[in-house]
Amino acid sequence: MTEYAIQAENVVKKFGDFTAINNITLNVPKGSIYGFLGPNGCGKSTTIRVLTGLLSPSEGNVDVLGLEIPKQSELLRLKIGYMTQKFSLYDDLTVQENLEFIGQIFGMETKALKARIEEQLSTYGLDQLRKQRVGGMSGGQKQRLSLAAATMHKPELLFLDEPTSAVDPENRRDFWEQLFDLSDQGTTILVTTHYMDEAERCHRLAIMEAGEIRADGEPEELMAQMGVNIVEVKADNLRELKEKVIRREEVRSAAQLGIRLRILIHQHIEQPIEWLTQTFPELDGCEMNIARPSLEDVFVSVTGEGRQ
Repeated sequence: MTEYAIQAENVVKKFGDFTAINNITLNVPKGSIYGFLGPNGCGKSTTIRVLTGLLSPSEGNVDVLGLEIPKQSELLRLKIGYMTQKFSLYDDLTVQENLEFIGQIFGMETKALKARIEEQLSTYGLDQLRKQRVGGMSGGQKQRLSLAAATMHKPELLFLDEPTSAVDPENRRDFWEQLFDLSDQGTTILVTTHYMDEAERCHRLAIMEAGEIRADGEPEELMAQMGVNIVEVKADNLRELKEKVIRREEVRSAAQLGIRLRILIHQHIEQPIEWLTQTFPELDGCEMNIARPSLEDVFVSVTGEGRQ
């Protein structure tokens, strides 16, 4: 039987007349990496703040690590780590001093704290930087320090709010390897992102838009169930072609990728290439291929109703 680190049911959060999250239900299995994918302003950060007890829900029930939230939020804070999008440690302290400070906040005893600092410095490649003042570090180094600080007290659950938004692709990849190591050790991780490649790395994924969850499942499962066929067309005048195809109700969306047009066609069209050729005679003789769905295709299919 699956054990859950987070169970939220019909959660609503309103600010006055504005509904930031609307009727969200989610179940996050223990030990998994669960992603929230969505554009800025869709409610990802608000959801994290509700789940951590920083905000009280307007409606609904939230259970995190067996604790009723927000009623038992103080107990929860000893069991979770939280890494924000903006770097939140102290620039005028050294790497080691920052980790010491975080450990002391969580009441770690001197001997255990010293051992844990050495472990974290080694794990996150910060040993040679222990005496470095944080203000002079690179974005990737600060990111590693933030993760080391967020996991100083060995939290059962780690919340990461767009943690890689300010680092380069190589550091992003290394960061995700560290997340998989934590997951293998039993840590549950909830991470928000707007990067498609990061979302594909998650064990499970929720796609959010306008405060609502539009899709929820394993990335491969979502791609298999999206209900469209995808055709890539190599032809002349792609901009003109796009304007024509998106007027058809059979077409969910179309996007130009270099010299190709990627067209999402509703699945009730069983022979999409033949349909395109018959519907648009100018495509006769053009190169057309069925393409594998991507997570970006899923995102486009379940969000932005009416958007072209």
